[in-house]
Amino acid sequence: MSNFTLADLAAIIAERAHASAKESYTKSLLDAGPARAAKKFGEEAVETVIAAIEGEPKALISESADLLYHLLVVLAA
Repeated sequence: MSNFTLADLAAIIAERAHASAKESYTKSLLDAGPARAAKKFGEEAVETVIAAIEGEPKALISESADLLYHLLVVLAA
């Protein structure tokens, strides 16, 4: 198991906020504004719910990771 934390992810997001949007998906989301980041967060929330309902553990883990990433981007925005 990894020792990677949400604080680590938040630090990566903060770092990538200074990159170019061409090189960083995170920067492109931040440049598009809070509404775009929130929309992506909502999309990931729906995908996470679907994975949970379908009972696919690997999909649920993957979608949960995407959800947490997008939540932190929304908070950064």
